[in-house]
Amino acid sequence: MVNAVTAPQLSTRRKKVSYAKWGYIFIIPFFLIYGVFSLWPLLQTFIYSFFQYYRRGMDWVGPNWVGFSNYQTVLFRDDFFKYLGNTMILWVMCFVPQIAISLLLAVWFTDKRLKIKGQRFFKTVTYMPNLIMASAFGFLFLTLLSPSGPIINMLLESKVLGEAFDITANAWGTRAIIALMNFLMWFGNTTLLLMSGVMGIDEDIFEAATVDGASAFRTFKDITMPLLRPIFLFVFITSMIGGIQLFDAATMFTKNQGGVKESSYTLMMYLSTTFKKGQNYGKAGAISILLFIITAALSVAIYFVSYRNAAPKKQRKVNKNAN
Repeated sequence: MVNAVTAPQLSTRRKKVSYAKWGYIFIIPFFLIYGVFSLWPLLQTFIYSFFQYYRRGMDWVGPNWVGFSNYQTVLFRDDFFKYLGNTMILWVMCFVPQIAISLLLAVWFTDKRLKIKGQRFFKTVTYMPNLIMASAFGFLFLTLLSPSGPIINMLLESKVLGEAFDITANAWGTRAIIALMNFLMWFGNTTLLLMSGVMGIDEDIFEAATVDGASAFRTFKDITMPLLRPIFLFVFITSMIGGIQLFDAATMFTKNQGGVKESSYTLMMYLSTTFKKGQNYGKAGAISILLFIITAALSVAIYFVSYRNAAPKKQRKVNKNAN
């Protein structure tokens, strides 16, 4: 009788033990660090964007409430939309070849029929540029492609070029080099993400497609790409956010001048220059909030458009199975 009574009591006591509180205790440090170093600065940036607050010589002006005056200055008096256009052009020039080559490499590395040897070596080499600082990449390419650099000298000695030239003097040449730098830095990371997505697809699906006589292109188009939609959407949004935040490589390669007629002058370069000139907290805060709004709006729009286009196909499949 004693054992019969104590066993339910022990099980009842175990059920009353709350493990959730330990989870909350463990995540408290994260929220404290996030609140102090991320959330509070973000709120301060939002508040400062409505104030006139900058440095003039040795004196500080403000903070004085000016409402939306900083936003009006950024949007209608400065070249905000020009810099936004430059940023998006550079991102598109980088993302299109990046996603194409990354998809190709991801499919090759995960295809067991190809039996590629030394995959670990190639994966490591592919990812290694991601470990190099963007500013180092910018300085490296600036040195290599300068009029007196090794590449120009090699082309002159081999008589491929008749005279030295400065590639930064050409707007699209500068954009192409900046896009190339970003491509080299990030295509390895994108390749590994897409590889993980392809490896997450059940192999039986590919085997069934092979038995049915589907070609490699048909398998990629009708099986791989639809099932890669979630990871592809993640790569697209994160790449877009990284493109909007493009700064280091473009700054180093153009010496913070933005190239010919500021054709490669990005939004982050504009923000950095605004803050450094007189430490204008108000105007820099307005630019930061606009960047946040643009990034959030584009991310949400891409997310909903992608899944809205996927919904009819899924619904057709459900109706077909029901019939």
